[in-house]
Amino acid sequence: MIGRALRLLGWLMLAIVSAIAIWLFVGNRNPDLNQPSTPPADAKQQIARGEYLARIGNCMSCHTARGGQPYAGGRAIPTPFGDIYASNLTPDKQTGIGDWNSDDFWRAMHDGRSKDGSLLYPAFPYTSFTKVTRADSDAIFAWLQTLPSVNQQNRAPELRSPYDNRWLLYAWRALYFRPGQYANDDSRSVAWNRGAYLTQGLGHCAACHSTRNRFGGIDEKTALGGGMIPVLNWYAPPLNGDRQDGLGAWEIEHIAAFMQTGITPQRAATGPMAEVVAGSLQHLTSDDARAIAGYLQSLPQQSAPPLAGPDLRDEGKKAMISAGAKLYKDNCAACHQESGRGVPSVYPALAGNRTVTSPVIANVIRVVLHGGFAPSTAGNPRPYGMPPFAQSLSDDEVAAVVTYIRNAWGNEANAVSPVDVNRYRSRPLP
Repeated sequence: MIGRALRLLGWLMLAIVSAIAIWLFVGNRNPDLNQPSTPPADAKQQIARGEYLARIGNCMSCHTARGGQPYAGGRAIPTPFGDIYASNLTPDKQTGIGDWNSDDFWRAMHDGRSKDGSLLYPAFPYTSFTKVTRADSDAIFAWLQTLPSVNQQNRAPELRSPYDNRWLLYAWRALYFRPGQYANDDSRSVAWNRGAYLTQGLGHCAACHSTRNRFGGIDEKTALGGGMIPVLNWYAPPLNGDRQDGLGAWEIEHIAAFMQTGITPQRAATGPMAEVVAGSLQHLTSDDARAIAGYLQSLPQQSAPPLAGPDLRDEGKKAMISAGAKLYKDNCAACHQESGRGVPSVYPALAGNRTVTSPVIANVIRVVLHGGFAPSTAGNPRPYGMPPFAQSLSDDEVAAVVTYIRNAWGNEANAVSPVDVNRYRSRPLP
């Protein structure tokens, strides 16, 4: 009886919250939604622009299942609440967006609603895409309509209760979503505004590089301040001008090169970022890449850096460093060099590498266990990769070698324990 009463109380509270959220949502409808479409001066140019925008928005990555037809949907987007499957964006009239018009597409991009008015789950990043202009939305839609039509049914989300109740989206949107296009800052340069527009909008960088709360919402005050990527459990570092944890110490050319090629003289993209570079960022024009780099570097530190946990006692840490030094010489020094400086643009440096010394140890452990694979890009078509050591090294050995590289060549960071390593051993790269 008590359990039933609690369930009823829970549903009653849900109904009240949803009703309040609907009231708030209706009262905050965005007048920009009815912004009319303007016919393009050159239809071919609009389509070409739409292809470019779709690429840098990384649409293909999410809307293409492994081994499936491009943009035909079906890829599972994992969330803490269950899996949501990307929809079919090809112009098939039964299963895709063939019977949509540019107004329908604009509504989805800008307001997070499907053609029939139903609310879209924010796994589709309309919280960022709402910043996109009507002209750019129309260009993307025009290009999508030129794709080969693929008849492939969309899959329903597989969410746990009560998150499978779409009425909850009204509450979520009332808390975490405000439609609105990007507005230029007239006190800034054209390049800065371009970088801000791409970062906040199509780039949807905040979707990964921000801390999310238990309901999947992002506090705008800490956006781009770094955060763990839900479910994937990789750490996306801060994208701001902080010299230690962010991009403040990078050269603009290196930030742009990292996005376009996946490498810099001292670094290489791995994990989820490698997929983003391969499928999206490598297609940026040089001007757009530099604009994004300049904008990011101008941002202040949005939140305090993550804190390190308790360290081992000196004797234990010294023993791990000693054991790790031998393991490093036997397994790592041939590429990363005994000096830890690596080989520029080939093998990343470990000395002075913030990924190595970060208080968030997920990335460095995962790369040692599962390997590090930079993306193949036009600017770096045959990247060097790092083999996985999960099969050849035990948890104790991985902990020792990671602790060593976090404290060699002037690096200074907490020790890593075998328990930390085991936590990520069963979670391979996405």
